[in-house]
Amino acid sequence: MSNEAATYERTARTLLESLPYMRRFSGEIVVIKYGGHAMVDETLKQSFARNVALLKYVGVRPIIVHGGGPQIGDMLSRLDIPSSFHKGLRITDDATMEVVEMVLAGRVNKEIVGLLNLAGARAVGLSGKDGRLLEARKKVPDADGSAGGTGAEAGVDLGRVGQIVRVDTELLRTLSGAGYIPVIAPTGVDEENGTYNINADDAAAAVAAAVGAKRLLLLTDVPGVLGKDGVLLRSLSAREIPGLIADAVISGGMIPKVDCCLEALRGGVEKAMIVDGRVENCVLLELFTDAGIGSEITADTGSGAA
Repeated sequence: MSNEAATYERTARTLLESLPYMRRFSGEIVVIKYGGHAMVDETLKQSFARNVALLKYVGVRPIIVHGGGPQIGDMLSRLDIPSSFHKGLRITDDATMEVVEMVLAGRVNKEIVGLLNLAGARAVGLSGKDGRLLEARKKVPDADGSAGGTGAEAGVDLGRVGQIVRVDTELLRTLSGAGYIPVIAPTGVDEENGTYNINADDAAAAVAAAVGAKRLLLLTDVPGVLGKDGVLLRSLSAREIPGLIADAVISGGMIPKVDCCLEALRGGVEKAMIVDGRVENCVLLELFTDAGIGSEITADTGSGAA
């Protein structure tokens, strides 16, 4: 067989492999947290937009929640506003919040919308303020310094860092049902119309649970969850996670990402995936191939990447 014929055969096999997954996800909502290197590399940005457009063409209903930490940091630096962090969260005073909202809901959100529209999709940009989409309250660290608590024992004021208390799904379902792709900047709003900076992973998990998504994909700058031997763990059940954290297999910045996945699963999402966003066409490879490329987390011991 010639090299050209072999290439055609591989392409045909890949298309045939993807067919059952296209059928399975047709009509289903998939929430994708878009962030990391995939948002700054031009080739990866174009790849992501085409991937999402293709999802829409085959009947999937994608919802995008995006980050923008590097872009926020760059703008703060230009404006000579210092940045400080606690447990990976940007401490957000009023001046910083103005920049966060401007960058996330403005420049970054509209760039993503533009790329998706250029790829042939119909995307609409939203922030948490639109229709009170993401209602939030102030996030206060627990005594151990973690940022999910309700007590001030740790003595750290995160400023306008928020925690989602409600997702209004009506707007998302209306847009998605009409053929649009919602693109959400993770800023929230409280009862007094105050604005909050929301961690994008947390926002994606909350949105996925609220809309009853079939899948949650978190795009990261690592291959996924790695075992002690450095080999990718392709499939994990929720009940395995505490032991892996205790054994320091899951550690550092991977812990909050896994926690977001577990939160989505508790909210009814079937599977959550941690996917290497540095891989071109990572969304299609994760959803539409037998093996996938990242780590999936399920509520039980099921296997398989789709």
